[in-house]
Amino acid sequence: MSEKPPPESRFPAHIYEECGAYGEDYFQAVARAQASVDRQALSRAATVLAGAISAGRTLFSCGNGGSAAIANHLVCDCLKGIRTDTTVKPVVHSLVATMEVITAIANDMAYDQVFAYQVQSYVRPGDVLIAISSSGNSPNIVNALTAARAQGAHTIAMTGFTGGAAAALADVSLHVDAHNYGVVEDVHQSIMHLLAQFLRQRHMTDPVLAASRPF
Repeated sequence: MSEKPPPESRFPAHIYEECGAYGEDYFQAVARAQASVDRQALSRAATVLAGAISAGRTLFSCGNGGSAAIANHLVCDCLKGIRTDTTVKPVVHSLVATMEVITAIANDMAYDQVFAYQVQSYVRPGDVLIAISSSGNSPNIVNALTAARAQGAHTIAMTGFTGGAAAALADVSLHVDAHNYGVVEDVHQSIMHLLAQFLRQRHMTDPVLAASRPF
């Protein structure tokens, strides 16, 4: 679980009676959270992903709850999205996509091993694990990152709140300085989109870009 946010960073800090006012402050919270993301870390993440894709390595993603949805969405944008109007064919897999595997591992071993066990089977040196956790402290995420490092894989963590253990473990930490799950997940989704879009446009010329399908 995440730590209790300090009073100055809490959102919402009071009860709202009107949704428009809540929306105004929510959007401002998202903007502050977006501004907190280290741009150099974004560049490092893109370099890791580009290198793995060009070498024919595999990208893996994982997360819990809303972060699981982002992990699955990442497969679509990094596989179909990057390939559209380019010659690039990324290999991308989500470790949360197969419920049969997840429930078997959770039932027979432990839930904190549902991703690490898969990492130990699938991940090879040079692959990349993208682990998504708002708190950064989910045991199955921390275990997955530890297992990926042991397998010789590159690791990228998307975190929020204080970053937790995941931010410290990962080769690249994409930390969102916010203490609201919705805000953190919104920014993680944006990070996922912008990385995929950046990698796609790198493989396009200006004429191809102008004639391409919308991003």
